[in-house]
Amino acid sequence: MAFLADALARVKPSPTIAVSTLAAELKAAGRDVISLGAGEPDFDTPQNIKDAAIAAINAGKTKYTAPDGIPELKKAICAKFARENGVEYKPSQISVGTGGKQVLYNALIATLNAGDEVLIPAPYWVSYPDMVLLGGGTPVVIETSIDTAFKMTPAQLEAAITPNTKWLIFNSPSNPSGAGYSRDELKGLTDVLMRHPHVWVMTDDMYEHIAYEGFDFVTPVQVERGLYDRTLTVNGVSKAYSMTGWRIGYAGGPEQLIKAMAKVQSQSTSNPCSISQWAAVEALNGPQDYIAESRKAFQRRRDLVVSMLNQATGIECPTPEGAFYVYPSIRKLIGRKTPAGVVIENDEVFCTQLLETEGVAAVFGAAFGTSPNFRVSYATSDELLEKACERIQRFCASLS
Repeated sequence: MAFLADALARVKPSPTIAVSTLAAELKAAGRDVISLGAGEPDFDTPQNIKDAAIAAINAGKTKYTAPDGIPELKKAICAKFARENGVEYKPSQISVGTGGKQVLYNALIATLNAGDEVLIPAPYWVSYPDMVLLGGGTPVVIETSIDTAFKMTPAQLEAAITPNTKWLIFNSPSNPSGAGYSRDELKGLTDVLMRHPHVWVMTDDMYEHIAYEGFDFVTPVQVERGLYDRTLTVNGVSKAYSMTGWRIGYAGGPEQLIKAMAKVQSQSTSNPCSISQWAAVEALNGPQDYIAESRKAFQRRRDLVVSMLNQATGIECPTPEGAFYVYPSIRKLIGRKTPAGVVIENDEVFCTQLLETEGVAAVFGAAFGTSPNFRVSYATSDELLEKACERIQRFCASLS
């Protein structure tokens, strides 16, 4: 339509949301569908956090707040960064938004000009390139593969940097691959960044607490203090505390950038939900037992899914270091046919046929910038995961 903004033509709807929506529609129509598309824990929000929200409602804490967060939450975030990451921030260096997505978006809108390039390692979370495009910037994708464990090398980063590079968006553990960078791997990347002082770093640490045995999470500023003045460290309560619907994300960074982000937010959504903010205060300051309990369950599910998918004909599934996704390769299945004669030309066809024939909803790899792969979220019950993997095995075995 002629009256729509040109920028809208450059972006596409979220494929992960589209898969979850389609799966829900098929379920409503009576189909037996197992949805492995959603990126959210299936556990309930811990009771102490819900109780804090109820107490906030009863105390009348239901009014507008400062646009980018209440002082109590900013203080709790500063304490979290110091306690868990060894990074010191003042409340004036903290931004609170309606989910991590808004925090990332605010930072890009506040800083990008036409011609600015943003480096994004692939596979990437589906929203990164589109947010850059909406902000008027140019996404520059750095391709990785299963052969490099879906990790970007220092040489790749060095080669991608130009005088127009403004940001590197960095996500570890990763959505969709679950790949996590060790301290040594991260040091290789930060050494490159120290040679290019015009490049800023946007870290998406949303899966910090879903990291498994043998992998120690570190964030870039922990590894290289010299990046402190040009790094935005983004996190949130969604994944760590099963609070996806509460919509609270946050970041620590240079005061000038935080002020610019607050200006954007004050003229768009204004403050995040007041009750959700008080719930997040309790999440960060209260008991942390839930994190270890949920991590144990996710690791058990990861091991189940990796084992069963690697038993499927033509699938190669690496073991992720964190998050709750696997990102198997189907390169050995490309060109094969379903019993109905449909050729598996790419990962989108694979996922479409898997849904139509076996009722398993997963997200195709092209949505994340790396093919031929597909993403499975194992943030659902062991029983459903086992059943879904059996169906995937049956589907793969049926291809000729």
